[in-house]
Amino acid sequence: MNPLLSKLQPYPFERLRLLFEGVKPNADYAPVSLGIGEPKHATPEFIKDALAASMSTLAAYPATAGNLKLRTAFTDWLQRRYGLQLDPAAQVLPVNGSREALFSLAQTVIDASTSRAPVVVSPNPFYQIYEGAALLAGAEPYYVPSVASRNFAVDWDSVPEAIWERTQLVFVCSPGNPTGAVMPLDEWKKLFALSDRFGFVIAADECYSEIYFRDEPPLSGLEAAAKLGRSDFKNLIALTSLSKRSNVPGLRSGFVAGDAAIIKSFLLYRTYHGSAMSGTVAAASIAAWSDEAHVVENRAKYRAKFAAVTPLLEPVLDVRLPDASFYLWAGVPEVWAGDDESFARALYAQYNVTVLPGSYLARDTAHSPNPGRGRIRMALVAETAECVEAAERIVRFVQSGAQGQR
Repeated sequence: MNPLLSKLQPYPFERLRLLFEGVKPNADYAPVSLGIGEPKHATPEFIKDALAASMSTLAAYPATAGNLKLRTAFTDWLQRRYGLQLDPAAQVLPVNGSREALFSLAQTVIDASTSRAPVVVSPNPFYQIYEGAALLAGAEPYYVPSVASRNFAVDWDSVPEAIWERTQLVFVCSPGNPTGAVMPLDEWKKLFALSDRFGFVIAADECYSEIYFRDEPPLSGLEAAAKLGRSDFKNLIALTSLSKRSNVPGLRSGFVAGDAAIIKSFLLYRTYHGSAMSGTVAAASIAAWSDEAHVVENRAKYRAKFAAVTPLLEPVLDVRLPDASFYLWAGVPEVWAGDDESFARALYAQYNVTVLPGSYLARDTAHSPNPGRGRIRMALVAETAECVEAAERIVRFVQSGAQGQR
């Protein structure tokens, strides 16, 4: 077996399953899960119709690069959303969801044959695929802490030059999972300058870009590059997905865009990897990327939901409205002494509400303690009434000082 597999850590939801093992939740309450970031809003009917109408495409193998109509749907959306002009033949590729693409991009980019061990830099906390992709590509992950006082901005200045010298890939998540933080233009400028100096590739994970709460939509890495005169998108790949935007997590559809040279190598890798998007998914994807009305409606639902839930939780948890995404990244009360696992376990036992311990989404490092310890991630993906019910239970749990499972 590949010895690198032994370096992988259990996925957060496997750790959560083990945490809850043997716990019998209070049967007086119906279960409410805020643990997994799986969209629960209804899939728009027109997307399902497009999927059903394209069944004849199952009779042919799909092209790994997708057809021109599909790629043009991507570039048309990028033009409408960000005012960007990309070449559909050379600067975009379909992918089977951003998770799959994040992993396979690292396998394309990382050169583990160098004399010094390659490094992959990612935020801390982070989406665990970044870590797994780095390890299985033969690289060493380096976790950059976020700064709570700066709305959980990633502290790029804390990375030593010796690390940057070995860095081949940097994962950026903006809007961030789990913090909801959005990178401003000055941070992108800093990261681009570092990329130019040290030659690393930037992978911009932007799957939450369409769920935001401010008047100004989140800045894309591609948009930032264009604003800074980097229209060739050198060493930059942006990744996005329909899962959150269009409530189709089971469709497994997204695209990557950016540096044409990297796209060319990525296509070669994917041709051998067998990552072609089926014709049925492509047809549904074209329909979804071509419509904004359902996205506006979806965003309005999240805004209403967060407006209802956040004020309920603010008096009892260290929490505030994020810039974007559908997560609340909350600090547990001091009485729990930073024990996010015990908090989550007791809440589940006594009120049948599932939240994810923040420590499962981050790592202890030599340069900083686990920044998720003492925090929980709540995914407000269910309908508003269910999320409000969960929030009200959390308030009662905290106010009661309940620590029965500690």
